[in-house]
Amino acid sequence: MYSREDFEKCVQVGRPPNVAALFPNSKGLLVSGKYIDRAMRAKGRAIALAANARNSFVLKGALLGAQKANSCLIIEIAKSEGGANAYCPVNLWNMALYVDAACNQLGITIPVAVHGDHYVIKKDEDIQSARVEIPSLFDAGLTSIAIDASHMPDDKNLLTSIGLNPLVPEWAGLETEVGEIKGKAGLSTPEEALFLIQGLNAYRIFPNWIALNNGSTHGLEVTGDDIDVELTRVIHEQLVPYNVAGAQHGTSGNSSAHLREIAEKTRTSKANVATALQMISWGVKVNDYGNAIRDEQGDFVKLENQGASDEVWQEMTAYAAEKGWKGGDYKKLNLPFENKLLGQSKEVRERMIKAVEDFVYHMLKNVFNAADTAPLAVEDILRHGSCDPGPVAEQIEDPSEWNLDKIVEKAGRITSDKGPAGDFDD
Repeated sequence: MYSREDFEKCVQVGRPPNVAALFPNSKGLLVSGKYIDRAMRAKGRAIALAANARNSFVLKGALLGAQKANSCLIIEIAKSEGGANAYCPVNLWNMALYVDAACNQLGITIPVAVHGDHYVIKKDEDIQSARVEIPSLFDAGLTSIAIDASHMPDDKNLLTSIGLNPLVPEWAGLETEVGEIKGKAGLSTPEEALFLIQGLNAYRIFPNWIALNNGSTHGLEVTGDDIDVELTRVIHEQLVPYNVAGAQHGTSGNSSAHLREIAEKTRTSKANVATALQMISWGVKVNDYGNAIRDEQGDFVKLENQGASDEVWQEMTAYAAEKGWKGGDYKKLNLPFENKLLGQSKEVRERMIKAVEDFVYHMLKNVFNAADTAPLAVEDILRHGSCDPGPVAEQIEDPSEWNLDKIVEKAGRITSDKGPAGDFDD
C-alpha cells in the first residue's frame, strides 16, 4: 500500500478541478480515468473493473472489494441506465456525489474514476442536446466519458466524436466506440476501428479506450464464451501505433477462464460489469462468473438468506410480472425498489453489499489481474503532480488527409456488415 502522507498528497494534487470544487473537504481520491488506464498498463495484462453502479449496494460493494484488492476502480453508469430517462437511482448527475460520499464513509483510499458510460448519439438531433448535457455531466463530477456514436455510419461516428470532443476536458479519460454491442451480429472489423482511431488522431484526439462489437452482449449471456478473443487481439494489435487500449463491454456471464484469456492475449485495460453485480446484490443465484441461474420455468432462483429479504424479493418479482418484465428487463426494478431495499434491516443491507464486495474482490484478484494497481496509480499521480498525466499518444496522422470530403470518401470505401437494426442499449 502507500503512506497516509502520499494518499493525502494525491487528494490535493490528483483530483480534477471539478471534483475539487464540488467536494473541497473530501478525502475521496476521485481521479481521471487516464490514471486508471495507465495503472493497468503499468502492471501489464491487467484490466480495471468498471462497475455499473445501478444501485447503492453495488456502488458500496464494488468500492469495498477494490479496496480489499488494493486495486484501482471505475464506477460508471450508462446514459441508458442513468440519463434523462433513467431506470436506476444512481444517475449521471448524482453518481460522483454518491461515490465521494461512500469513499469518505467507508474509508476508501484507492483511486476511483467516475465514468459516463455509453453516452450515446444515435442521430443528428442528439448532437445539439449533447452540447448542453455533456458539460453538465462534468459539472456534476464525471472524470471520464465514453462518447458513443457507433449507432451512426462510420463517417458520422468519426465526425460526431470530433465535434463533441471540445466539450470533454483535456484531463478526462476518454472512450470511443466502433460497432454497436449486439452479440455475434455486425462484428467490428479492423478496417472500421483503424478508420475511427486514425481520424481522431488527425484531430489530436487520443482516446484511452476503444470499445468494439467483438461478440459480447449487454445483460444476460448464455454460452460463457461469446467474446471473440482473436478478433479483439487482431484489432488491438493493429491499433498499437495509436496506443489505445480496449474497453470490454458485456462481461457478465463470460466464464472466468475466458476473461483471463482476454486479459492475457489482448490490450484490454477496462471491462464493464453491470448485470452480474445487480443480480448478486439482490441475492439471485449465479454461477462462478456471475451469470444468473434460472429454474425450469425461466424464473431467477433466489438464494435463501442472501441478498434482499424474501418479502421484498416477492414484491419485486410480482411488480416485474405485472409490468411484463422478464430476463434482462429486471434491470428496470432498480429505480422503483431502491428505497424499499434501503428500508430493510441492517443485516440484510450489509449482506447485499458484502456479496458484491466478495465478487468484485475475486474478479480483480483472480480474473482481471488488477490487484495492487492502486499504488501504481498513486505513484503516477505523485510523479506528475497533476490531475492530468497528459495524452496517451501523439499525432501521427496528417490532418490534411482527414478533412470532411476525405473522411466521407474513406468511409465510403469501408465494407462491413453492421448487423440488424434495433435497440441494443444496455
